[in-house]
Amino acid sequence: MTGTSKTALDGALDTALDTAAGRLRAAYATGAPCAPVRDLIGTGDDRLAAAYQVQERLTREWLAQGRRPVGHKIGLTSPAVQRQLGVDTPDFGLLLADMAVPDGAEIPAGALLQPRAEAEVALVLDRDLTRERHTIADLVRATAFALPAIEVVDSRIRDWDITITDTVADNASAGRYVLGTRPVRLRDVDLRTAGMVLERRGDQVSTGIGAACLGHPLNAALWLADTLVRLGRPLREGDTVLTGALGPVVTVAPGDVLEARIAGLGDVRVAFAAEENT
Repeated sequence: MTGTSKTALDGALDTALDTAAGRLRAAYATGAPCAPVRDLIGTGDDRLAAAYQVQERLTREWLAQGRRPVGHKIGLTSPAVQRQLGVDTPDFGLLLADMAVPDGAEIPAGALLQPRAEAEVALVLDRDLTRERHTIADLVRATAFALPAIEVVDSRIRDWDITITDTVADNASAGRYVLGTRPVRLRDVDLRTAGMVLERRGDQVSTGIGAACLGHPLNAALWLADTLVRLGRPLREGDTVLTGALGPVVTVAPGDVLEARIAGLGDVRVAFAAEENT
């Protein structure tokens, strides 16, 4: 391939990725879900790298707007979901401070497009993780405490019609997240065997266990730590890491109230405002 031809191909890819970012940006701005972006990203071996480039374009815009990064979320930690999307690896997205919802608070109607919820283990770090390859011991030493969490995922892609490239480009379908308020040291809880129950107004809607998250929530966090170092954006002291779902995701509707309980970590709750009558 000549230099001119490669330059033309690179330019065409940049244009396509800019278009994909623009499609997602418009969905955020208008509150109307958009068509999938996989047609713009492609299906080759480099599709994941291209999808993360779209995510990075959106991230740069958010940071330029003054939004504050506070950590990362990990997705696709369930082998069943990985098989569904035809991948063998998790994905990640950025957490921003304005995505955080206080425990027990209500998410306003219309704040999200197509919300779904899942219960997770959150880790909060008190050391940087900058080694090329970390061990579980490194991760345990760097973790200040764990908290129960509800992640409210939200796809900007219409009808959740997603492939791995769509969700990665769309910041791993990040929406909002809620953390419990009673920190627990890792030495005081067995995250692998911790059972989870998610209820909607007292009715059980999802159950799971820590081992459902890549065999152990720390395995997911370890994958993220190593991945971000390779990308030159390591996890830092103070970061929050949402390690991935412990059970099936739940569709939510206006007026719902969800409460998750994770053995050894306690509970966390979030409400969804009813739609206003017009």
